[in-house]
Amino acid sequence: MQIAQLENADIHWQEDGDPAGYPVVFANSLGTDLRLWDQVVQQLPKTGYRFIRFDKRGHGLSSSKQLRYSIADLAGDTEDLLQHIGVSKCVFVGLSVGGMIGQSLASRNPELVSRLVLACSAARMGDPNMWAARIATVRENGLEFIADAVLERWFSPEFLKNPSAIAWRNMLSRTPAGGYIGCCEAIAASDLTAITSELRLPVLGIGGSHDGASPPQVVKATSDLVPDSRFVEINDAGHLPCVEQPDVFSAHLVEFLREETNAG
Repeated sequence: MQIAQLENADIHWQEDGDPAGYPVVFANSLGTDLRLWDQVVQQLPKTGYRFIRFDKRGHGLSSSKQLRYSIADLAGDTEDLLQHIGVSKCVFVGLSVGGMIGQSLASRNPELVSRLVLACSAARMGDPNMWAARIATVRENGLEFIADAVLERWFSPEFLKNPSAIAWRNMLSRTPAGGYIGCCEAIAASDLTAITSELRLPVLGIGGSHDGASPPQVVKATSDLVPDSRFVEINDAGHLPCVEQPDVFSAHLVEFLREETNAG
């Protein structure tokens, strides 16, 4: 296990693939840790790419030195981490709040992000009143109380019948409440429409046909903010298509990565 001791957080991170390859950075969703990408990383090329994953503040094995923070703060953590491990340019793959981190990071440091994947993400996610109600519920009852409802948004009805869905429920339930609430507050306070509209880099939007958290049309609307972006929808998948359809997700990602490395 590797921990980067940064200014505002101690960030757990992991790398796979080719240490000398082109960096590809993955940012996971609310209530998950870097294991979210296990099945995708397993299917990606073994040479030519350096795959970097991390747990954002208050998730997985990462800590936070602050109780309240913003999407910009989470992007700052990511920027500090990448500087710490010697990454000056990368393809950034963000799912849900991870995609919001990617939008903020690409805006604040355009030289760092060469390409951006927005998976089941948006410039603005949800309604502040909805987030306030969820935060209040978690504070009073814990994450276990909302786990079943969250999983219905994460996964298609068919996947919920799979015993492996239990592991994802456990991951969510065991997320530190403080870290979960901190990210909820960051999402609720953020509207990235203006900064994302100013981005000028290749963007791939990926939606899940059964996504109850970020419906495909919402993801497409965000990717469409960036000129010459493109969008794909993965059938029979909810909010975490990298879990339900890792082979399809990986195929789209590989095509996108090869366009970058071939251009170089």
